[in-house]
Amino acid sequence: MKKRIVVVDDHPIVRQGFVLLINQESDLEVVGQAEDPSAALTIISATKPDLVLVDLSLKNGDGLEMIKDLSRLYPELLMLAVSLHDENVYAERALRAGARGYIMKSEATDSVMIAIRQVLSGGFFLSAKMNERLLTRLTAAGKQDTIDPMARLSDREFEVFQLIGQGYDTRLIAESLCLSIKTIETYKSHLKTKLDLKNSTELMQRAVEWSVKHRR
Repeated sequence: MKKRIVVVDDHPIVRQGFVLLINQESDLEVVGQAEDPSAALTIISATKPDLVLVDLSLKNGDGLEMIKDLSRLYPELLMLAVSLHDENVYAERALRAGARGYIMKSEATDSVMIAIRQVLSGGFFLSAKMNERLLTRLTAAGKQDTIDPMARLSDREFEVFQLIGQGYDTRLIAESLCLSIKTIETYKSHLKTKLDLKNSTELMQRAVEWSVKHRR
């Protein structure tokens, strides 16, 4: 029996590429595809796939939040994050959200298939570089000066930080995340503390610099 896969990506050409890649395998088949979390949830509910490939940047939604939602709704569902975003920044967050692996779209197609099969077999998949980075993090546990300050941010704080870097003001961030302005101000306060920044100007500067450096 073929393993059933759903592809969730906001770029039609990328989705079709994954569909063609997977469907040429005799034991795998794509049973659905979507560009946003709402459509993905409907398809997953209807098709009951074995694995979902999830892009982190989706139309009308966020891939990390979708992974968390799916983990709560379908605890046994396997998920593999596939993204253009730097694995050094997002891989660990994807694993914490519930994904069983992370692979960058810049990897060769052979690596994508290796990742899919490794996750389907019950394992986890990260690049050799990312595995080494996580092991280094583990051996440095407790040594605060060796930990990347960005890694200390919660997923929501990280999301607010990204939107600040994209030029969103407090009101727009609140509207985008469906939160109150007061809550966003609280997140900004946490960001300044965790990133050792003196004021909102320094926070804005750090966020913009980070956004430019990690732009897709």
